[in-house]
Amino acid sequence: MIRAATTDASEPAAPAPEELPRPQSFHDVPGWFYNTDIVLFDWFLQRQREREQSGDLLEMGAYMGKSAIMLRAYLRGDETFTVCDLFGSEAPSEHNEREMRGSYSTLTRRAFEANYLSFHDELPRLLHAPTSVVPDEVPDGSCRFVHVDASHLYEHVRPDIAAARSALTPDGVVVLDDYRSSHTPGVACATWQAVLEGGLRPICVSSQKFYGTWGDPAAAQDELHAELRERGDCWLQWQEVAGQRLLLVGGRKAAAPQLPVSRHEKPRAGARGWKGNGAGAEGASGRRNASLSRRVAREVLPPVIARQLARALRARSR
Repeated sequence: MIRAATTDASEPAAPAPEELPRPQSFHDVPGWFYNTDIVLFDWFLQRQREREQSGDLLEMGAYMGKSAIMLRAYLRGDETFTVCDLFGSEAPSEHNEREMRGSYSTLTRRAFEANYLSFHDELPRLLHAPTSVVPDEVPDGSCRFVHVDASHLYEHVRPDIAAARSALTPDGVVVLDDYRSSHTPGVACATWQAVLEGGLRPICVSSQKFYGTWGDPAAAQDELHAELRERGDCWLQWQEVAGQRLLLVGGRKAAAPQLPVSRHEKPRAGARGWKGNGAGAEGASGRRNASLSRRVAREVLPPVIARQLARALRARSR
């Protein structure tokens, strides 16, 4: 995926050409994947797990692998995770597109693989190619969750959204990145055109991503609103756009779910998180976690009672 030549001081720099990354934590992986969307990804994927929704995962556009690393943690053993990206290569001509789908190596792809393998034992299924290959490579109706974060050009985003629709199960969720940024008007146009003309129904939006479905969004919307409101650490607002209800979510300071743990992490006393392949990940799932409960207890309860409650919460979380 090719990003505009802008930088964000809050994000780590890409690795120097002569070295491959060895991230010690999830936050060491470069990328534009902010806390609100980490909370929302976890909520939607945990909801699918709890409802035993089956289906594969698909990401179109991966950059250095930050969101892919998180997505893999929710993959079940009988499912496939496919990542499609140009990985810094020039868009292929018709005669070499087949070669691009194989093991064509670039520094960006090697960096993605090094980041990903710092957290997981095996790479996802990689399509080193433009996203135009997705309809031929991903079976219709096979995916429960699709993240679209590839080209920002209108003429590419429209077919990416169409490919996502074909790949999704009837109740699957699509996430569209950069649907409102000033430098990505093509994404905004394609997104809302899909809502107005293509049957896409919004569930919620963050400052960076649009979450929608071609199924009925009502149940997911109501559950998401109720659980995030109960958490108490997210900003929420209902709006209606062109006759469609959607939920605005802000969670910059929200308690994040447990994140995948790097094999390069330096051990710290009491550190907890997901291991290797993400098996058994619990996540936030819209519920108050122990750390938030302990913080509230310290603020509202007498010290003696607060300490006893904190010890009980720590014991329960082990």
